[in-house]
Amino acid sequence: TRVKTRVKTRVKTREKIISLMIENKNISAEFLKDLTGVTLKTIEFHLRNLKQEGIIEHIGPKNGGYWVVKKGE
Repeated sequence: TRVKTRVKTRVKTREKIISLMIENKNISAEFLKDLTGVTLKTIEFHLRNLKQEGIIEHIGPKNGGYWVVKKGE
């Protein structure tokens, strides 16, 4: 049951990140951390995976760019 709970939590976190990016394309990882209640490392983990899966893309410089959600989950 612990693994199932972890998987459900990851899915909810991913969905929350994506919906927050749709609402605000300029949202930062630090702000995502505050709104989701997870650590910055967890946010970075999800962002990396979402980018690798082609779901999101970051346009522009590291500081000051914006997010594009390419496809929903």
